Amino acid sequence: MTEFSGSIWRKSSRSNNQGQCVEVADGLGGVVGVRDSKDPAGPVLAVAPASWSAFIAATKAGALTS
Repeated sequence: MTEFSGSIWRKSSRSNNQGQCVEVADGLGGVVGVRDSKDPAGPVLAVAPASWSAFIAATKAGALTS
């Protein structure tokens, strides 16, 4: 299990302060942490860096729009 207590969390530069954001902690060596910005003490989703990169690439390409 990965410990995230000392992680540095950041929001997207496109975040518009409407409270519907996620925060990401990377550079943790083998895992990317993702959490709800409204609940920083809540659960953290641990994602493999390659999977996170693929998700970001698909999002930027518009492949995940409905």
